Amino acid sequence: MKNWQATGGGRDGLRLFELPKPRPRRGEILVRVKAVSLNYRDRLMIDNDAYSAYGLPFTPCSDLAGEVEALGADAAGFAVGDRVIANFTAGWIDGPPPRLRGEIPSLGGPLPGVLSEYVSLPAGWFVKAPAGLDDVQASTLPCTALTAWTCLFELGGLKPGQTVVLQGTGSVSLFALQFASAMGAEVIVTTTSEAKAERVKSLGANHVVNRADTRDWAGAVSTLKRGRGADCILEIAGGANLGKSVAALAPGGRIFLLGVIEGFESSFPSVPAIHAFATIQAVYVGHRHGLENMVRSIEAKGLAPVVDTEFSFAEFPEALGHLERGPFGKVVIRV
Repeated sequence: MKNWQATGGGRDGLRLFELPKPRPRRGEILVRVKAVSLNYRDRLMIDNDAYSAYGLPFTPCSDLAGEVEALGADAAGFAVGDRVIANFTAGWIDGPPPRLRGEIPSLGGPLPGVLSEYVSLPAGWFVKAPAGLDDVQASTLPCTALTAWTCLFELGGLKPGQTVVLQGTGSVSLFALQFASAMGAEVIVTTTSEAKAERVKSLGANHVVNRADTRDWAGAVSTLKRGRGADCILEIAGGANLGKSVAALAPGGRIFLLGVIEGFESSFPSVPAIHAFATIQAVYVGHRHGLENMVRSIEAKGLAPVVDTEFSFAEFPEALGHLERGPFGKVVIRV
């Protein structure tokens, strides 16, 4: 079988190998991988030689959709032919997340990744794919979609009529837009692109704040809400931008800290946060029960992920380059 591996830092260290097809061990299922979607995290780890901490060579990527081809002894919950998607955080079923050497164990680091024609992994690391989605669409769900779902519903308890602010038009924001809009929430999206502004409106955004024209996006949100602010904000940028999110928050509101685009340290003014009775919750994707809840909701509401571009298996490096240019929707590798 064909398998991509990082053999060193940067994209020059990526190699396509021919390896033996794995056999499922006790409790495992053998999955023929049909599609793998890419995340910002994948590019960050490749470009910064992060896989070397786990031992090279290392198979990248975490998000797959595929079909069960064989069952190991005592593997439960699936039958040959079932369509499945991976659970990004592997053995995390519910409750507080587990830790492995200080990290939550997730596919694509520290656990091996899935950019391969076949994977054999514990059955508990998968859930059944939504019936209404094809393989490419289903592969987009394990990381960014579940992150959005965890913020809004598993932790946020979002209710119809509440206001959600989404920063930018990355995949987490697009999934959150679709989920929140389907719930009947009011959604405000910030962006610097007029073309993307029109596209998020077509997906259900009630308001768009163009940061190219309005540097004080928090003030713009406050104006739209007549001084009250937003009930829920997904903090994608991190860094000092967290302070702006605090300024845009309604009393009793929640900020979900997700991103590191502006740096690996975030800061905010304490007094406005105290006066808002703010909750600032750090989020790392989510657990399997959340993924199962999300799949049921997607099936019930008929939601379809936004896919920007598909690449062949051999075009993985080119797909990373496209991801770097800021696509609108997911970038997916067909296997």
